[in-house]
Amino acid sequence: MTAPPVYTKTAIALHWVIALLILVAFPLGIYMADLPLSPTKLKLFASHKSIGVTVFLFVLARVVWRLTHAVPAPPAGMPGWQQRAASITHGLLYVLILAVPLVGWLASSADGMQTVYFRVLPLPDLLPKDKALGEVLGKVHGAMAFTMALLVIAHIAASLKHHLVDRDDVLKRMLPWYKGPI
Repeated sequence: MTAPPVYTKTAIALHWVIALLILVAFPLGIYMADLPLSPTKLKLFASHKSIGVTVFLFVLARVVWRLTHAVPAPPAGMPGWQQRAASITHGLLYVLILAVPLVGWLASSADGMQTVYFRVLPLPDLLPKDKALGEVLGKVHGAMAFTMALLVIAHIAASLKHHLVDRDDVLKRMLPWYKGPI
């Protein structure tokens, strides 16, 4: 595959939709975690889980798209260590963006709290009820989410560095209105 000058419209749309969903799901997860058990907490958990399932589905689409479409080449002159760091960060982000919702779903299943997608579509439990396992998986889910948040911060910082310091098109080519180098 030949490297295009910019990302495809589909890749850009999936990137930003996933980013916005995570921007909602992460703070919601932090907020609701320490609330006392109440109808409000249960509604927030249901919303959080539905957003997580949506993220998972969009990321599956993004992975398929990524595997079947070339991405823009790194900017000319970008040091090899930066290329490796970008590749590792992107790889870890993909893994975590898939794993965090999956582990959350596993934790809910083990807790005996079925995931009902947007309060309409009951999804199958992935594990039998096991409160001890559910507690462990819930902690793993949280730790992975915080790790993902740190990687997202690094991703944003690197994008801004490319835009403001290096003045290359790394950030611009992921923007929907950018047409590429002229």
